Amino acid sequence: MAGNLYGRDGATIGNLQKLRFFPLAVAGGRGPRLVEEDGRELIDLSGAWGAASLGYGHPAIVEAVSRAVANPAGASILSASNAPAVALAERLLATFPGRGAHKVWFGHSGSDANEATYRAITRATGRTGVIAFIGAYHGCTVGSMAFSGHSVHADAAKVDGLILLPYPDPYRPYQGDPTGDAVLALLKERLAAVPAGSIAAAFIEPIQSDGGLIVPPDGFLQKFADICRAHSILVVCDEVKVGLARSGRLHCFEHEGFVPDILVLGKGLGGGLPLSAVIAPAEILDCASAFAMQTLHGNPVCAAAGLAVLETIEAEDLAAAAEHKGKLLREGLARLAERHALIGDIRGRGLACGVELVRNRQSREPARAETAKLIYRAYELGLVLYYVGMNGNVLEMTPPLTMTEGEISQAVNLLDQAFTELSTISDAVISQFAGW
Repeated sequence: MAGNLYGRDGATIGNLQKLRFFPLAVAGGRGPRLVEEDGRELIDLSGAWGAASLGYGHPAIVEAVSRAVANPAGASILSASNAPAVALAERLLATFPGRGAHKVWFGHSGSDANEATYRAITRATGRTGVIAFIGAYHGCTVGSMAFSGHSVHADAAKVDGLILLPYPDPYRPYQGDPTGDAVLALLKERLAAVPAGSIAAAFIEPIQSDGGLIVPPDGFLQKFADICRAHSILVVCDEVKVGLARSGRLHCFEHEGFVPDILVLGKGLGGGLPLSAVIAPAEILDCASAFAMQTLHGNPVCAAAGLAVLETIEAEDLAAAAEHKGKLLREGLARLAERHALIGDIRGRGLACGVELVRNRQSREPARAETAKLIYRAYELGLVLYYVGMNGNVLEMTPPLTMTEGEISQAVNLLDQAFTELSTISDAVISQFAGW
């Protein structure tokens, strides 16, 4: 099924930028489906890690990008304004309920957006310390790795004054406390142990994505933000993967009844094109000029795609659709749990769903090898999904927001079959792929 394309990929493209789980060789895409070079179609339950927010080849993006390419307003916002970037910034600001004057910074990815945010905050405040969470993946640049808590960044140099907290996981609760209050108590202890005024920002994901698609306990984020603000610490909400309608709200923080000081967006904002954005107080983003810039930041073609994504989310009410479809998906997964003992926990919001696989539901021992075999067999059957989590045992489902109810049902049925046929995949097969 891999065909010649995958072999050519291996011969020409370096492994530094690869995270592979099976020999997927994509030649095209339609809606929520990927098409391999031999014409085989697969349902993409990952949505390219959430980046393909409207699926593949959505008419709104095709039209917007075609128009922008045919009459390009320059190539960036570095040394000139351009109409698509300004219009996108205006539209993003209109979605953000924060008080005071805000502005937008544009980048290519969540990695450069989170790094630029940290650099701007430290420049504006004079503080360097950061609060972040174990399991958090904020990017793969030197700066963003410096305050990420994911195991893949364990060897990366960290910022001075980094406080890493356990993320509140109701399924694997810190100190046995499913409310998250024990984490908040630890935060207070850690803050009391550092010099007053040394912590600049707190980076938090409203759903921890690569750490295991973990939904925090109700009310945790509000309490966390209150503690931070009592110490004049800026709260940065990283919604790169779970924002922009995916959770069932336009912004995922809306579920928690609080508004962050800074919002970071990416992946789905570009609908498959490289685009990220930071919405922050004007005094942060105006603290310096020529400070966090790249030549193609604010590219008008990518900005046009971003505008099309936001307009489509509103026109098709995709936030409400994600809430409804996500409920159907988790109901289908719950039915699978009745037949497959590997399923230990099902969680999520909207179309951001996680399924944690365990070898034993009582001990909750992570089923790492079984997870790798499962997604490989799912690929063979025509379903694309990947795993995340510190133990590599959580199926992550972030499909296109436009996926139909029928396609969700098809995906669940294919996953059911993959569970049943998991034993057909050998250790030798999955050993070819590094994964996380």
